[in-house]
Amino acid sequence: METTAAFRGLICTACGEETDSTSDRCPDCGGVLVGDYGVPDLTPADLPDTTGPGRYEPLRPFPQDATVTLGEGATPLVPVPDLAEELGVDSVYVKDEGRNPTASLGDRKLSLSVTAAAQRGAERVVTPSTGNGAQANAAYAARAGIESKGFVPSRCPFLNKAMVNVHGGDMRVVEGRYDDAVSAFDEELAEASDGWVTVAPGHPFRIEGAKSVAFEVIDDLEWTAPDAVVHPTGHGETLVGLERGFRAATDSGLTDSVPRTYAAQPDSTAAIADAAREGASEPATIEHPDTIVGPLEVPDPAAGAAALDSLDRSGGDGVAVSDKDILAGAVDGCEMGPETGATGGTAIAGARALADEGAFDDDDVVVLVNPVAGSKEADLLRSHLMSQGI
Repeated sequence: METTAAFRGLICTACGEETDSTSDRCPDCGGVLVGDYGVPDLTPADLPDTTGPGRYEPLRPFPQDATVTLGEGATPLVPVPDLAEELGVDSVYVKDEGRNPTASLGDRKLSLSVTAAAQRGAERVVTPSTGNGAQANAAYAARAGIESKGFVPSRCPFLNKAMVNVHGGDMRVVEGRYDDAVSAFDEELAEASDGWVTVAPGHPFRIEGAKSVAFEVIDDLEWTAPDAVVHPTGHGETLVGLERGFRAATDSGLTDSVPRTYAAQPDSTAAIADAAREGASEPATIEHPDTIVGPLEVPDPAAGAAALDSLDRSGGDGVAVSDKDILAGAVDGCEMGPETGATGGTAIAGARALADEGAFDDDDVVVLVNPVAGSKEADLLRSHLMSQGI
């Protein structure tokens, strides 16, 4: 594979074994894999004078000219002073990932995982998804000139289903919820030809793609790390990417600290948040997940144990919040800052709960991640407002 000079391969977050860059999971223990780097000493002047993830090429696995890209990244870090005043902190920013090409943070992750698959000679890239991942997979596969297939539950939003097809992707809609889509994915993958390559949640290059969120945040804050980051969490892979991204920037000398990272989840599907609060090393599977926030309705997180380890290393925690508070957070977020859907509203509701618990100091700089464009979840917000007579 064509990789950067600093990238050495993959290493298991569970057992520490090293493996080559064609593995999806640790061949020894099945653990989550992440990139292993010889991190160079860097100053901002050493980075390419460009925008987007390519600016951080020395800390990424593939050269930018070898990366399958649709111009993802370079999303704005939007100050939200009204929310900062409410939370009693120095400042609050929203990292608005809804500005990506297919309107979700998944673009960063599928850019690199599809790149890795294409370099392996994939004929078709496949993934189970609650919706946004399948849409991004179809878009980046089309860009790479290879086929794609997404496995989505019947409750997946129509917008995601439509756009998978618009991008030329194949799709199987599975009756039920996300775990039913995963079961169908596993069955078809077991019978598939050698040309099928998985880019499923927990894939090492999805984690690598998420790291660029951390790089951009500190870049926009003039190479100063925030004190805390609150991320709406499903599988936990972005939590791993955020913590490792901030740590890579610290190890290279670009910044001087790793912020506390918090996993915000709906309380009916809070596998990672509950485990973090209990001090567990692995999340328990949620038997009957039921939240209005479809992208976060993940009963068995693919990167759960690795995410808990990242939360612990960062000094962060988990926070579980109700659907009611999530919807209120989303509507308030739209009034105070960038358009926020229910997924992003989970970060706002989580930050409010954390502030009530005294998790933040009055001089903290807090970053909330809005993973999905508010317009993708407009029906949820409209229904919420109508229930209030608006």
